[in-house]
Amino acid sequence: MSDTSSTPRAAETYDEAEQALLSRWPETRLEPSLDRIRAFTELLGDPQHAYPVIHLTGTNGKTSTSRMIDALLRALGLRTGRFTSPHVESMTERISIDGEPLTEDQFVTAFNEIAPYTHLVDRTSDAEGGPPLSFFETVVAMAYSAFADAPVDAAVVEVGMGGTWDATNVADGKVAVILPVSIDHAKYLGERPEDIAVEKAGIIKQGSIVVMAQQSEPVAEVLLEQAAEMGATLAREGVDFGVAYRVPAVGGQMLNLHGLRGEYDEVFLPLYGAHQAQNAAVALATVEAFLGDEPLDGEVVREAFGQVTSPGRLEIIRRSPTIVLDAAHNPHGAAAVADALQDSFTFSPLVGVVGVMADKDAEGLLEAFEPVLAQIVCTQNSTRRSMPAEELAEVARGIFGSERVHVARRLDEAVDKAATLAEEGGVYGEAIGSGGVLVTGSVITVGEARSMLKPREKEAR
Repeated sequence: MSDTSSTPRAAETYDEAEQALLSRWPETRLEPSLDRIRAFTELLGDPQHAYPVIHLTGTNGKTSTSRMIDALLRALGLRTGRFTSPHVESMTERISIDGEPLTEDQFVTAFNEIAPYTHLVDRTSDAEGGPPLSFFETVVAMAYSAFADAPVDAAVVEVGMGGTWDATNVADGKVAVILPVSIDHAKYLGERPEDIAVEKAGIIKQGSIVVMAQQSEPVAEVLLEQAAEMGATLAREGVDFGVAYRVPAVGGQMLNLHGLRGEYDEVFLPLYGAHQAQNAAVALATVEAFLGDEPLDGEVVREAFGQVTSPGRLEIIRRSPTIVLDAAHNPHGAAAVADALQDSFTFSPLVGVVGVMADKDAEGLLEAFEPVLAQIVCTQNSTRRSMPAEELAEVARGIFGSERVHVARRLDEAVDKAATLAEEGGVYGEAIGSGGVLVTGSVITVGEARSMLKPREKEAR
């Protein structure tokens, strides 16, 4: 537990700020209450009410969609703040202004702005028998405060987990975006998609606009009921907007999008897969709903989407052999990635490097990937929450068969092993030299691989 006996001293370096945040409750530990974050933001002057908010939830696709929304808003002349989680490589990625993550120096400044108030909340909570502010609550408050200081014209905010009790939910979203809902974080959110939908529906606020991606019928019923109860205006993918046409293209895909206000043709999206096309349709409808009743300028839409990036989402990080990173960490996400691989790539063979968290549905994830992976190298990331490589391999052998499963506890060794297998052509007669490697299973696994394969230039401290 963090020391609450005295006022925290200011952080002088990024490492100090990072360690102070990491010393708090981990974001994987959820206590269903908004009391602490509300008390915290009140002390800060409720910065989350200083700008309109677009609030996103859903099981998969939040970060990619939020980046598309951000790009569109900026192309239309608005100054934006964006909060996403978790980060791929650096904690600074979680808070962006005008499309750029805070620098390490800016992150330290944002931390020091809110740090003097943390102990006040910690003391009150402790006196009432509760926990101190968590890591996630503290970073959320940092983001809301930084956006107010900027100031921004709009904030694009991704929930951390669920919706109702998520720390981001002290904001009142003008637009609530509900991406596809499936099972993840079952321990906290429920065992059935419709139970999880109840939690995610908590971001729908009175009189807001709800942009809803395609959902299963039980999930849609929950969301429709909440929208009606809150007097919210509803826009549904497949009914009010959607992807009219898509075709894979070099470096991504070409789309025709049916928006809420107009039709947008020949839109190039430099991301792969039908799921990203659907995310683009949701992003477009969200911005249309946010801005009013007029269609957007088609050239601006094309320019914005053409510049979208989403690190760690079917990201090609290296060639010879091609190494692709994707942060899929649940069966729903893995199935979307598997479809995209068949849709947009021609690897022969494709070798997987997979490292998952111990609390995830490893069996479901591996089953989704099995049809597209010739072989798999089971590994683990550096965190304590990672499933041991040999334990993952035992699950994999029951799905892939022993001859297709390899184990390398260290991630660098796993990538090297997979690259060798891809270059050799595997055991099924695939063409030598046309193989690829997919690193997947966890955001942390992908982040560590990305740091290893594409070292970042260190910022000046």
